[in-house]
Amino acid sequence: MITLSENWLAGRLAELRASFAFSTRLPLARVVPSAPANLALAAWAFPIVGLVVGFIGAVVYGILHRVGVLAWPAAALSVAATLLATGALHEDGLADTADGFGGGATKEDKLAIMRDSRIGTYGVCALILALLLRVGVLASFFSTVSVGWALLASHCGARASMVAFMFLAPPARSDGLSASAGQPPIESLTAAVVLGLLVVALCLGPLRMFAALICLLIVVTIMLWLSRRQIDGQTGDVLGAVEQVSEIVILLVALR
Repeated sequence: MITLSENWLAGRLAELRASFAFSTRLPLARVVPSAPANLALAAWAFPIVGLVVGFIGAVVYGILHRVGVLAWPAAALSVAATLLATGALHEDGLADTADGFGGGATKEDKLAIMRDSRIGTYGVCALILALLLRVGVLASFFSTVSVGWALLASHCGARASMVAFMFLAPPARSDGLSASAGQPPIESLTAAVVLGLLVVALCLGPLRMFAALICLLIVVTIMLWLSRRQIDGQTGDVLGAVEQVSEIVILLVALR
């Protein structure tokens, strides 16, 4: 006989698999979520996905440093490993958001540009700047261990920030992934935020965790204002942009 606790555990494992299937290209979960609404429930596990992605980047950097590769190329290849792990999902969102917010005259124009698979000048500039900042910060640490902690904290904390934004901002479209997924329940939001902050605190220390929290609150507030002003809500692309900005902010806090 299946007990209630077994049902609960099976549900959480299914949500964890859904979060990996949606957010990464890793062979940890081959099955795509059966319904987009599962993503809202699975949002609590996004920081765990970030932890795994950050670990991949840390392992790559550590191996390269061990064999004598200099800091800059090691950092670049570490970031490249995280891009391969996620399929550049969030980077794509950042580029589309930059193109849409920067190039459209109306809400409809902006949303149409964001849905277009082609990349424009604003998107290219945003991607170059984001990659340069991430690689540059990682190459500036004095030890491989510090790089590892920073990668774990930034990837995990940034995805918690993304869940908070998903909870606070309404969908800008009546269709699309964001609208279909819906708003994460308060339980998923709470779990994601607690997981994210706990990992940041363990990796960077309590003081840097509080500094990162303040910075992330500022990022989420600005992105809420900007997305509501530009497109009256959020899309999956905007969520990707929030993740990227949050990741960079945590890396900068870790470096300080």
